[in-house]
Amino acid sequence: MTRRFLSAAAVLALTAGMAQAEYSLTILHTNDFHARFEPISKYDSGCSEEDNQAGECFGGSARLVTALDAAKARTNNFILVDGGDQFQGTLFYTYYKGKVAAEMMNKMGYDAMTVGNHEFDDGPEVLRGFVDAVDFPILMSNADISGEEQLAGAIRKSVVIERGGEKLGLIGLTPQDTDELASPGPNVIFTDPVGAVQAEVDKLTAEGVNKIIVLSHSGYETDKVIAAETTGVDVIVGGHSHTLLSNTDDRAAGPYPTMVGQTAIVQAYGYGKFLGELNVTFDDAGVVTAAVGDPLVMDAAVAEDEATKARIGELAQPLDEIRQKVVAEAAEAIEGDRTVCRAMECPMGNLVADAMLDRVRDQGIQIAIQNGGGLRASIDAGPVTMGEVLTVLPFQNTLSTFHVSGQTVLEALENGLSQVEEGAGRFPQVAGLKFTWDPAAEPGARVTSAEVMEDGAWVPLDAAKTYGVVSNNYVRNGGDGYKMFVDAQDVYDFGPDLADVTAAFLADNAPYTPYTDGRITAAE
Repeated sequence: MTRRFLSAAAVLALTAGMAQAEYSLTILHTNDFHARFEPISKYDSGCSEEDNQAGECFGGSARLVTALDAAKARTNNFILVDGGDQFQGTLFYTYYKGKVAAEMMNKMGYDAMTVGNHEFDDGPEVLRGFVDAVDFPILMSNADISGEEQLAGAIRKSVVIERGGEKLGLIGLTPQDTDELASPGPNVIFTDPVGAVQAEVDKLTAEGVNKIIVLSHSGYETDKVIAAETTGVDVIVGGHSHTLLSNTDDRAAGPYPTMVGQTAIVQAYGYGKFLGELNVTFDDAGVVTAAVGDPLVMDAAVAEDEATKARIGELAQPLDEIRQKVVAEAAEAIEGDRTVCRAMECPMGNLVADAMLDRVRDQGIQIAIQNGGGLRASIDAGPVTMGEVLTVLPFQNTLSTFHVSGQTVLEALENGLSQVEEGAGRFPQVAGLKFTWDPAAEPGARVTSAEVMEDGAWVPLDAAKTYGVVSNNYVRNGGDGYKMFVDAQDVYDFGPDLADVTAAFLADNAPYTPYTDGRITAAE
C-alpha cells in the first residue's frame, strides 16, 4: 500500500488558500404557514380541486416538497428554516393541533424553526407536543421558560449546526407581546429582542462562530431595528408581519434582501405561497459580501408531489364533511385581507362585527368590536362553505358580552389604533359604533370623534355612560392589548363560536352583499 504525505510547505499553502476562500450558503425559508397544507386561492383561503387543476391555486405542502427538492438540487450547501406560526389557520390545526405540521416539516427536512406567537395558542402543552415530534431544534431566545415545566429545557435560545465544513449559529425570536397575542400562560416571561439577540451573538462569537442567522418572528419593522441595534448578525429570516420582500413583485414592501448595515433581512409573505431562496456569500471573517435571491411563487407551474398530495388527502378525510357544507352565498368577494382589515374599515370586519351584534342585540348590547387580526382570509363570490368561514375565523373564539363605560370604549379604540403603522392585529372593526381618527396624531390620542347608534340615530359616545359590548373572548380577556376589558362588568365569555355566528348571519342574509358604510374614517 502506497502512503502519500504532504510537505509542511504544501500543508501551509493549502490551509492559507482555504482561509481565504469564500463560503457560500443557500438559505431556504418559509414563515407564517398557518396550516395551509392544501392549496390556497388568491385570497389565501381554500381552493377547490377543480380550481387547482385549472391552475388557479397556490401553495400547499405538495408543491412545497417539489420546490424544495428543486432548490436543494441547485446548490451543494443549504439550510431550510422557518420563521414561525406553523400553527392555526385551518381545520387541519383545529383537528390535529401540531401533528400534521410536525410530520410535514420532518418530511421536508427543516433544520430549525423559531417559535411564533400562534405556537402558544393552545398553551405550553400543545407546543411541547410539537417540539417533541419534530426532528430539528425549536428556538426562542427572548423568553424565560425556566418556570414553565412543560417547556423548560425543551426550547433552546440558539443552536450551532455545521454545513459545508463551517459552523452556523441560529438564534430564535418570538414577539415580545406574545402574552397579549396568544395563551402562553403566566410562567413564560418575554423579553426585549435586541438584548436577547445580542446576548446570544456574544455567546456564539465566544465559541468561534462567525456566521449568525436570526430566525425572527417579530415583524419587518422590528427586524430592521434589531439589525441596526445589534452587532454580529449576518442574516435575519423574518415572519409575523406576513411581509413580501421581493425584487420582482410590485406588491413587495421592500427589496429582497433588505440590507441594514451588513445585515440581510428576508421574509416570504406567508401561507406557503412563496419559498424564500437567499444565496449568501461570507468572507473568511464571516462578513456577508453578497446576498442575492427572491421568493419563488408556488403557483401552478410548480407540480405537486404525488405522495405528499395523497397523504394530505388522507389527513383531510375527517375534515371534509365539516368544511364542504355550503352555508350561504356571497354576491361578491368579501375582502378580508390583513393589509386592509388592520388599517381601515373592511368588508369582512363589517360582516363579522354585524354578525356579532345581530346575535346579541336583544340582550341590550349596543356595540361590537372585533380585532382585525382575528380575520385571517377573504371569501370569494359564490357558494360559501363552512370551511371558508373557518379559514377566516379559525381560532374557535366565542362571543363575549359585557358592560363598560364610554370612557373604556374610547380607551379600547385608542388601543386598537395605536399600532396601525406596524400592521398590528388590534385594529378595531366595529358595529353599532362609528368613529373618526387621525393617523398623524400620537398613539393614545387618535380618536377625534365617536358615535353610538341609539334608537335609530347616531349620538355622541358618552364617556360617563355604561354600554353593552360584544367582542370575542380573546379580546375580552385582554388579547391584542385590550386590557381595559379585563375588569368589565356582567361578563359572559362563553357564547357561541364566532365562526358559527358568522355562518348563520351569512345564511340569514344570503346572497350576502359585502359593503363598507363609513363607520370608520380617517381624518384628512
